[in-house]
Amino acid sequence: MRLPKSAQWQLALPLSLFYIAFFAAPLMLLIGVSFFNDEMLTQPGLGSWKRFVGDAFYWKVTFDTIKLGAYTVCATILIGYPLALVYIQAGPRAKRILLFIILMPMLLSVVVRTFAWIVILSEQGVINQTIMALGLTSTPIRLLQTELGLVISLTQIEMPLMLLPLISVMARIDPNLIDASTSLGASRWGTLFKVIVPLSFPGLIAGCILVFASSTTAFISHSIIGGNRLIYLPLVIWQQASVLYNWPLAAVGAIVLLVFVSLCIALVTLVGKRSMRHLYV
Repeated sequence: MRLPKSAQWQLALPLSLFYIAFFAAPLMLLIGVSFFNDEMLTQPGLGSWKRFVGDAFYWKVTFDTIKLGAYTVCATILIGYPLALVYIQAGPRAKRILLFIILMPMLLSVVVRTFAWIVILSEQGVINQTIMALGLTSTPIRLLQTELGLVISLTQIEMPLMLLPLISVMARIDPNLIDASTSLGASRWGTLFKVIVPLSFPGLIAGCILVFASSTTAFISHSIIGGNRLIYLPLVIWQQASVLYNWPLAAVGAIVLLVFVSLCIALVTLVGKRSMRHLYV
C-alpha cells in the first residue's frame, strides 16, 4: 500500500530532526566559528583560514594523515582478504569460532587495545623478540613512535571494519558460479581473480571507506602509539581546541579533515563503481 505524501513526510520527520540537531547544526556552528580571527570570537574574518592555508606545516600534517589512512587500508586489504576467503570456505563450527575472533577486538576499548600494542611493539615485545629469534636482526627495531608501528597497530584495530563487509558480500556469492568456473577449466587463481574478486568488490569498497575514515581520525592511537614524534591532524585539532583554546583554528583543521576524508571516500567510491562497471561488462 502506497502512503500519501503527507504521511511520508511525517514518518521522515523524526529522522530529519535528529539529523538537523546532531549533524547539520553542529557543522554549521563549526563553519561559523572558523570565520573568526581571534580566540575570543570577537573579530570575524578569514585570519584562521589564511593562517592554516599559508602554513606548510599544516599541509604536511594533512598529507601525513591521508597517507596514514591509505597505508592502513592497503595493509587491511592484504591481510583481510585471505582471512575472508578462509572464513567463507570454513565449516559452520569454524565459522562461529572465526567470527568470535573477528568480533572480539570490537568488544574491547580502543584505549585498552592501543596500550596492548605498546607492549607488543616495544623493544622487548613479541615482534622484536620474534625477529631477533629468526636471526633477521641482532638489535631491536624501533617500532614505537614510528609510522610503521602505528600502521601495524591500526591494521589490527581496524581489521573488523574490513572483514565484516567483505564476509557479508562473499557469503552471498553463489557457489554454483565457482563450480561453473572450475568445471570450465579455470584454475583456482583464475576463479579467484575472475569470479570471486569482482563479485566481492562492493564489500571491498565499503571496507576501504570504513577503514580509511576510522584510521585517519583515530586520535587515541595517533597520540599513544605515535607519541610526540608523529603529528596528525586530529592531534593538531585537539591541541588547538583544548590546550591553546584557539577554537577558530581548530575549527578550520576539523573542516579540512572532514573535506579531505570526504573527497578520498568519494574518490574510492567513484573508482569502485567504474571498476565494477568495467568488470561486469
